[in-house]
Amino acid sequence: MTSHETGLRRAVRGQVLVPGDDGFDAARLPWNRAVEQKVSAVVRVEDAADAAAVVSYAKLAGLGVAVQPGGHGAGDGLDGQILVRTGRMRGVDIRPEERVARVEAGVQWGELLAAAAEHGLTGLAGSSPVVSVTGYTLGGGISWFGRSYGLAANGVRAFEVVDADGVRARVTAESDPDLFWALRGGGGDFALVTAMEIGLVPAPHLYGGAVIWPVARAEQVLAAFREITATAPEELTLWFTLMRFPPLPELPEPVRGLSAVAVHAAYLGAEAAGRALLAPLDRAGAPLLDTRGPQPAHALGAIAAEPTEPKAGLLRAELVTDLDDACAAALLDTAADGSVAPLTAVQVRHLGGALSRPVPDGGACGHLAEPYALSMLGAADTPRLAAAVKERQAALSKAMIPHTSGRKPYTLLGHGEKAAAAFPGDVLARLRDVKRRRDPHGVFRSNFPVQGHPGER
Repeated sequence: MTSHETGLRRAVRGQVLVPGDDGFDAARLPWNRAVEQKVSAVVRVEDAADAAAVVSYAKLAGLGVAVQPGGHGAGDGLDGQILVRTGRMRGVDIRPEERVARVEAGVQWGELLAAAAEHGLTGLAGSSPVVSVTGYTLGGGISWFGRSYGLAANGVRAFEVVDADGVRARVTAESDPDLFWALRGGGGDFALVTAMEIGLVPAPHLYGGAVIWPVARAEQVLAAFREITATAPEELTLWFTLMRFPPLPELPEPVRGLSAVAVHAAYLGAEAAGRALLAPLDRAGAPLLDTRGPQPAHALGAIAAEPTEPKAGLLRAELVTDLDDACAAALLDTAADGSVAPLTAVQVRHLGGALSRPVPDGGACGHLAEPYALSMLGAADTPRLAAAVKERQAALSKAMIPHTSGRKPYTLLGHGEKAAAAFPGDVLARLRDVKRRRDPHGVFRSNFPVQGHPGER
């Protein structure tokens, strides 16, 4: 047993795994299997005191600490570091009279939404129920409800953290405005967050679901999507997706193994109004599948029905400044041969609304002035496939240059990208200043560090 291993085991009560231990290789894997994490140890902490002990040990040992509840947003640069898993910290406390939830660092969105629903409340969740509330919010958080309420990070009331010296603290706008600002959308580069207090909203009537057509209807579907989003109220959020379904038995038979075009929708209102707003979709041709209907707010994950098991994938995203005829043509060209292969999906999300408005005293996440976000996802099961996916992503990004701003949402940064791509220059400079002052020895290693990895500028 090495001194490194002995020191960690003495410092914490949670499980410590090092190379050679049974379960180490599985524990170090992020949710995205395409990202390699050659860490020196994995620690599954039991609570905030355990987290503080890991940080204190890492500082003394000259090691870095990376924190991942599940690793959905994993990046590079963790070689030799300590990976902290917070998945055992699953406490949820709803304070309905204040419309506030306190969630520990391992809580997933599905768990929080279910707890909040018992009080007629909901949170600004994303599209997947298995993503951690903390990781999603530290990255900004683009919700189905974002057009009505803005980025999730701006709704945080308080953080419970361990700082770079291993000291626990409660951080609010009043107690520590700089750190509070940085944590709201600047990622996990500044402290280890053990819990958050976030605002909740009244659970609405929710109408939504997915409509899926053969890919041959892509032009008509995109025209309907553009028509709806041009005048959509803030209560309505739509996604347009060109996709290639794998031939998996768990998928509905009409779409299994097919190339298709889909629109996913969430409307915070009654069914009749939602159907009227989405009427242009009904003129796009007969769908293969239509799941639209009233939805419970705590079941948001059913709208997109994204995979809940880890996979190897490559994501690239861009913020889109317009969706005019030329932009639409560039998008449709990706499926001109009847498929988006080797990509799995090319998706346009409608932003705007509250997401586009500056927030007084908001966090580092700021606001998203661009009205749409483009994401391109492909499988990376083999090096050859990964190379083909990257090539197609680069080609589409190049074709979209006249219609993109050059900025990317922090929460949609892909493998190998840098935090500098997500923030305006003044925001990045302020984040780097907070990092230098609060963590001068670089104890914390976020998925996408604001300073870059060691040796980078």
